[in-house]
Amino acid sequence: MLAGISSGSGKTTVICALLQYLVNNGINVTSFKCGPDYIDTMFHKEVIGTPSYNLDSFFMDDRTVNYLFEKNSGDIAVIEGVMGFYDGMNYTEKASSYDISEITNTPVILVVNARGMGNSAGALIKGFMDYRKNNIKGVIFNCVSSPVYERLRKICEEIGIKPLGYLPFCEKAKIESRHLGLVTATEINDLKEKLMVLADTAAQTLDINGILEMAAVSEKTTYIKNVHPVNHIRIAVARDKAFCFYYEDNLQLLRELGAEIVEFSPMSDDALPENIDGLILGGGYPEIYAEKLSQNISMKESIKNAVTSGLPCIAECGGFMYLHDGMCDVTGRYYDMVGIINGRCAHTERLQRFGYIEIEAQSDNIFCKKGEKIRAHEFHYYDSENNGDDFVARKNGSEWGCAHTSENLFAGFPHIHFYANRKFAESFIEHCEKRKKSVQDK
Repeated sequence: MLAGISSGSGKTTVICALLQYLVNNGINVTSFKCGPDYIDTMFHKEVIGTPSYNLDSFFMDDRTVNYLFEKNSGDIAVIEGVMGFYDGMNYTEKASSYDISEITNTPVILVVNARGMGNSAGALIKGFMDYRKNNIKGVIFNCVSSPVYERLRKICEEIGIKPLGYLPFCEKAKIESRHLGLVTATEINDLKEKLMVLADTAAQTLDINGILEMAAVSEKTTYIKNVHPVNHIRIAVARDKAFCFYYEDNLQLLRELGAEIVEFSPMSDDALPENIDGLILGGGYPEIYAEKLSQNISMKESIKNAVTSGLPCIAECGGFMYLHDGMCDVTGRYYDMVGIINGRCAHTERLQRFGYIEIEAQSDNIFCKKGEKIRAHEFHYYDSENNGDDFVARKNGSEWGCAHTSENLFAGFPHIHFYANRKFAESFIEHCEKRKKSVQDK
């Protein structure tokens, strides 16, 4: 695990440098991200060319965390931490990088942005080492020069932690940010060049052998793969620059339950794929591409006709926004959208209802029966005039309505991980199967 002392330490930069180096050298590596983040996993996927996965101890119990970790791991697994190493829910260590490292028994390398620091770096690292019994084994410094690293290396040796190299600041490899975090991987035209620069730098400045030696060699647990008929239903999944936030384990689970995933673009395709039995509109940045989405009238009509005629549909966050009558872009300009949810969405000045939540169904729906619950997450600056009240979200004693549901629809801001309650995935598949049968019987 590469874990930071705080957000902004440079974890993603360092991990991308390391992943690209390993891939360049033919090593079978798998990557993971602690917590509910989508964007960092997209960068990992761009580097290694295979899906990257989330490990989240709020969504999942310890057994499920280890199950998914072992199931998805390659010869080497690299986990990117979240925020600062000990930072979890409500000033606890629950769902923190520390929590995941303990559950999976993974050695930890601290990433420390030591720009402008001297001996204080030693005090900082020593504090992390002593704060709790932990798996911290080494440290990588970010944004420092070679002479500075030599001094920091000696400090590490004095306090008893292994120095594993450094990354200097590199303008050519800089990755920009926006309101929900880093700019997504698909939006950076020269991303591969940036990653190669990082990998070349890593080869010169990181102790790669020391890092590989630190990789845990643990006895893998045995997991039983679900056996289901393959490709007996087809589920269309929106995947382009506007809709790109997905938990890979969600899509894998749907495949294991018998679904063929068919990707399409609401921005550039004329209509939904043919012969589909379900639809997923994930999160992303529809507000940035509002004009193009609005101009694709045939796609909007295709989605509206399909959903209103009973096609099972999950629309999370950005997908939920897209289903509204309209949406304002980041400049405030209004655009017509699909028109299934009455009202409009608009940008606000701060995160809305940010963080982990538990949601409870107020009536029977596509996911579950009334009263059933699942843990979820919200992360959005936009808000809706009509958030819905078919699920109630709860957090720290507060509650609010958070979704529109029916026999064929879940639409709301919460992001759902199916391993928080597998019944939700199974119910969605069942509704897709019913839809297919009803179409065939006509």
